[in-house]
Order: sequence, then C-alpha cells, then structure tokens
Amino acid sequence: MDAMFSQLEKLERLLVTVKLKPAQGDRFQPTGFADLGAAVYQLPDGTRKLLVESPQSIANRLEQTIIGDDNDIIPLFQGLPYVKVKLKGAVDTFTNSLIEAHRINSPYIISDASFKQRFLDESGYQKGKPLDWRKIAAVLFKYDPNSLMHGVFLANLEDGRIKAPRIISGFIEATNVKEVVSGGVKNNPLDPTGTIRAVSYDKDVYGNVPYQRVEYTAESIYVYFNLDLSLIQSYGLGDDATDLIIALALYKIRVFLQKGLRLRTACDLLPEGELAVTNLKDYIIPSTEKLVTCIIDKIEACAKAGQFASPAVTMLETIVHLKDSKKTADVESSGSEIQE
Repeated sequence: MDAMFSQLEKLERLLVTVKLKPAQGDRFQPTGFADLGAAVYQLPDGTRKLLVESPQSIANRLEQTIIGDDNDIIPLFQGLPYVKVKLKGAVDTFTNSLIEAHRINSPYIISDASFKQRFLDESGYQKGKPLDWRKIAAVLFKYDPNSLMHGVFLANLEDGRIKAPRIISGFIEATNVKEVVSGGVKNNPLDPTGTIRAVSYDKDVYGNVPYQRVEYTAESIYVYFNLDLSLIQSYGLGDDATDLIIALALYKIRVFLQKGLRLRTACDLLPEGELAVTNLKDYIIPSTEKLVTCIIDKIEACAKAGQFASPAVTMLETIVHLKDSKKTADVESSGSEIQE
C-alpha cells in the first residue's frame, strides 16, 4: 500500500465530513423527490433534520469530477478504462459507462452479445452456481473501475445476481431546519389569460401561472463520506489497484468540494473548514496534487500488470430503434404485410 495510505491498512472504513454553509445568505434548496418533495425528518429527541443531497445524487456528482465536456474521461486520467458505445439507427451519437445511469449495466452496453459473453466468461458467472466476487470485481475493474467504485446492479445480465455496493458513498444533511415559504409567477406578457395559443401547440402552458416554493434555513449543514476500505480489500485486486481506488475516491471528494457544490440554482454551498476524518486521529487527506500523482502512477502500474482492458476504452456499436417502431421495422425487413 502506498505510504500515503499506510495508516488506512487496518481500518474498515474511512469516515470523512466537512461543515458547509450557503455561499450567500441563509437559504438553500434541498433535493426533491417525486410525490414527496423535500425529505424532512425528526430524530427521537424532536430535532428536525433535512436530507439536502441523497447518496445516489452524491454518487452522480462524484462521477462528474473526472468527466470532461465531451463526456469522455478527462485527459489527466486517460488510460483509466471505461466502455464507449456508438449508437446507430434511430440516433447517431455516443454514450459510455461513465455517464450512463446504470453504468456498465446500461442496456446499450450489456446488450452487446460479444461483450456480454466476454464478461460472463471472464467473471466465471454461471446460472445456478455461486458467484466468485473476486473474479467479478477484477472484470469490473478491468473494463470500468468507476462502475466498481460507485456500485452497479447488473440486472440486465442473465439472472441479475451481481449487485456490487458503492465503495464510496456520501450524503448532505442539515440540522434544526426551518421552512422559508415564498413564491412567484410565470408571466405571459402578451396575454395573461392564456387564450391566445399557437395552433400547433395546445398544451395548457399559456397565461400567468402563480407558484409556491419552499426553501430552508438550518443551524448547520454537513456533508459526509464513507470509503469502504474493507470492501476494497475483500476484492483482492492487489496493492496498485487498491491504491488507485482509494486515491481516485479521495480525489473525487476533494474536487467535488472545490468545484461541485453548486447543487441547484438556489443551493450553492461552500466548505466551512477542512475535511475531517472522524474515525482515525491525526490522519490528513492527501492534497489534490498528491492524489493526482498517485492516480497517474497507479493507472500505469495496473495497465502494465494486465489488469486493464487493452485498449483502455472498450468500443462497442449498438443499433437502436424507436420504441413504437420495432414491430414495423421487423415486418418491413421480413417483407410481410400487416393485416388490419
């Protein structure tokens, strides 16, 4: 294990936190959930708490720290594997496992018969037999370490038994919260009544529309991160791969805190103090610069050891169609007629 992480060798998890504050003023807008709104809850002693950012959202935001404007990996970390797909047919574009909602389990990826079979063979995955998690982890690490780091549920693979939990997770919560209720109106400067409408667009979006909004103030806001070191070690990937995962996770935390805390228009936060490790006295998270050096060195080491796909970016091609057009396309290609 790298000297930067030697203190972590016998630690089960690294627990990190830092206090946050609104960049301006006192109000902030939390994440909202469909049919629920903001997640306000109470502790047994009556303290009112608020989930400002969920673990699933934090995972997405951590992933963004190494994705460039072109949706590929940033040049700094080229050589880190991922899967890229050329979509052809109904659309003509690219996607990849770094940006897909289900990472390597994306149907655009796992539907590729050749890649799917390669994954099954290399992971030793067979129906009706126990999973070999070390092999599975090695294959996920080979094709996309970020899928292994941020968790993946391979529901689209055979009988869907592979569910790798997040190695790095996080959330933001606020304490002693109070609602701030305000509102506004969407104005139609041409016709407030909404009776003048475009002939080709008759949805009810015209006129003046008043609305209510709820923001919050809080006594304190904290972001928490949990790096599961025991899970990394259980995969048996070796020192270089273990160091790479740890360094990459800590790098993502640092960059997220430096650049990624404008969560929404009305939720712009800033760190108030330094990162604090709560379960290891006197351990200081390495600087961004030191982590970058470590990551680049470990990418090279893992590639030389044959732990990465070669080339690092696995290129696939997937034919896509519009949902309601598949039956028509199949009929047309077979020369059959549709009977009314």
